[in-house]
Amino acid sequence: MVSGPALGLLPPLAVVGGLRTPWAKAFGVLARVPAQELGRLAVCGLLPRCGIAPANIDEVVFGNVAGPPEASNIARVIALSSGIPIDCVAHTVNRNCASGMESIIAAWQIIREGRARMVVAGGTESMSNVPLLWSDRFRRLWMKAGGEKHWWRKLATWSQLRPGMLKPVSALELGLTDGNCGLKMGETAESLAKRFSVSRDEQDRFALTSHQRAVAARERGFYRDEILHLTSAQTGSEPLDRDTGPRPKQTLEALAALKPVFEPRSGSVTVGNSCPITDGAAALLLMSPDGAKTLGVAPLGYLRAYAIAGCEPSHMGLGTVLAIRRLLQLTGQSLQSFDLYEINEAFAAQVLACMRAMASAAFARRHWQVDQPVGELEPDRLNVNGGAIALGHPVGATGTRLILTLLRALRERGLQNGLASLCVGGGQGAAVWVQSELEQSTKLGKGA
Repeated sequence: MVSGPALGLLPPLAVVGGLRTPWAKAFGVLARVPAQELGRLAVCGLLPRCGIAPANIDEVVFGNVAGPPEASNIARVIALSSGIPIDCVAHTVNRNCASGMESIIAAWQIIREGRARMVVAGGTESMSNVPLLWSDRFRRLWMKAGGEKHWWRKLATWSQLRPGMLKPVSALELGLTDGNCGLKMGETAESLAKRFSVSRDEQDRFALTSHQRAVAARERGFYRDEILHLTSAQTGSEPLDRDTGPRPKQTLEALAALKPVFEPRSGSVTVGNSCPITDGAAALLLMSPDGAKTLGVAPLGYLRAYAIAGCEPSHMGLGTVLAIRRLLQLTGQSLQSFDLYEINEAFAAQVLACMRAMASAAFARRHWQVDQPVGELEPDRLNVNGGAIALGHPVGATGTRLILTLLRALRERGLQNGLASLCVGGGQGAAVWVQSELEQSTKLGKGA
């Protein structure tokens, strides 16, 4: 089930600051803002807050999944439109749901090898603007007609057009379907719900908690400094200064009334206990701890280690478990070493299944031939300010938000160690260890 190791024990990385746009449900207030503009807004908002001029940036890395055709290598488009000099290189990464985390890992490696001192890394996604596609039949007919030199031959070709050929194909739906196992992401969540006996009521209660925590965090002002306030000129519709997903009046009864989406007769995954399709972007300013000290800036926090793992695509939600276990093995830490956790809530069923898998000795014996489970993940430490079920999941940007939100949560509570992780469509998982204050004496792994 498990692929080869992908572990990262690098010198610490300083997160000088971070900022994101509001997360907005797709086809809503940010629907007119393309992914490259969302990224530009995040970068242009971030740099002044950090007291850094665009000319001081050495490199830009952005995660993105949908890949707008009008913004090839979207990181470069974002960099140049943000006023970053043309000799500053930029590239785009795509690890599906972990793209916003992968961009940070890439920046980490770039800084380590000395290629750059100061890097902007982040993620962006406009799921509203993922295009509709023509069917293969219509595309072939279009190409054939375009190749004809005489009008009567073109007319004869177009006479073969049938109404069914004009039915569009949703690229968004294709992107949310695994290319190997053929399952929609929600169907993989249904599979985990059955495998780990996660009930519908448990999923709905988990979703309700996500909304309650997100609303509480917003009301006490937690997200105020994390989110860029957008004007009506920037959105093309109305001003926006908050995420649109959290519901102050969400109830368990309303969630329970929703019908299953992916398995209408016997399923338990609904739109209410799943993350909504979302638009948004996030960006971090990264450099070495020594570089931050030289500039006289106080970092928001630090990254200590990362791990990436592969699993069966049909059980892609378990990628979180595998990546976390690898991270613990690499660093010599345990789940109890961490004060807070951020695990992306793609689906309530997926997070709950991961919690059970991590606590299961039987799961450990089956997958790693050991009796010791990964450990108990305490619910009170998990997604304490709400998760993607309430906030949303713009797939290319979520990995960046997890790290930003986690570091800010540690700061707010006076805590030290955090663990951010998410599952990845296609059967992968990623995990990152962060600290609010750098502990040079921390023992990492055997012989580290």
